[in-house]
Amino acid sequence: MVSRRGRTSRRSALVARPDRHGRHGRQGRSSVVRPPIGPVDTRFERFDIAVGAASEFLRSAWPDLQDVRFEIAGMPAEAGPDGIPRWHVDRAAQRIVIYRMPVERLSRPHQEDDLHRRMIVEGIVFRAAAEYLDRDPWDLGPDRFRF
Repeated sequence: MVSRRGRTSRRSALVARPDRHGRHGRQGRSSVVRPPIGPVDTRFERFDIAVGAASEFLRSAWPDLQDVRFEIAGMPAEAGPDGIPRWHVDRAAQRIVIYRMPVERLSRPHQEDDLHRRMIVEGIVFRAAAEYLDRDPWDLGPDRFRF
């Protein structure tokens, strides 16, 4: 570009050069390099973490539970005489199955937040393990509840 006085303007010289970065510093990046995306946090993952943490605590506290598999299933095959079960204990196969949908949908926390939902899931795991051991759920963590 020629300015009114016959010289080229500085602006035209800058525009002619190829930019390494765009206006916001993002031009020139490949599609592989993108901003980091946070971890996906789903209800199933939160449920899985709560069951895993409670079962690991119980396995470390009770040697009878070290070989027991804690599994998560969606729904039970059929309702029992007392309604829809939250868990199933199979002593012969050394397996405890926690049913996610009944626990999440039918259990009502007194406050709707992540902490209370996690407490419900951990309580279900404790009750299922207590049924497997034929004990009271409060006996599974005796040092935890002494003041």
